Amino acid sequence: MNLQSSDFELFGLEPQFAQDRAAIDARWKDLQREAHPDKFAAQGAAAQRVAMQWSVRINEAYQRLKDPLKRAAYLCELNAAPINAENNTAMPTAFLMQQMEWREALDEASSATDLETLGDQVASARRETLQKCGQLLDVQRDYPGAVQQVRALMFIERFSRDVDARLDQMDTAERGQ
Repeated sequence: MNLQSSDFELFGLEPQFAQDRAAIDARWKDLQREAHPDKFAAQGAAAQRVAMQWSVRINEAYQRLKDPLKRAAYLCELNAAPINAENNTAMPTAFLMQQMEWREALDEASSATDLETLGDQVASARRETLQKCGQLLDVQRDYPGAVQQVRALMFIERFSRDVDARLDQMDTAERGQ
């Protein structure tokens, strides 16, 4: 194993968006067992430090590979198409309009049913965007094109957390009455 290997190489996976989560999980467990610092206790402190570095590297790779959003962003970056979400916020007008409609719906939601309906719309948009990412990354190999879908997915996931937080607030308020 090489610390400089890509996450996909480290896990023995094809560098593509479509992945089997169970295979990623199983490989992570195998790699963690191989690199666990306790296995190197008899070899001294230096060997244990190297094993710890490997363990950290394996965990970092696992966090990127198991999450579709992080995996898509990583694939773009590996293929010279950085996301640059903090610097590049330009999005298509239709997407911006959708964001505004969702924000208004979230602000105006007065019941758990309203929030669940909004959550369903957001989940549907997430599935559609993930599908577009897969098409752009694995079929068309259009990494610059995938960047915009990854950035849209970042917003969708952040907004989904906002909807969930509002639902939690509503549940807490109802239980407190």
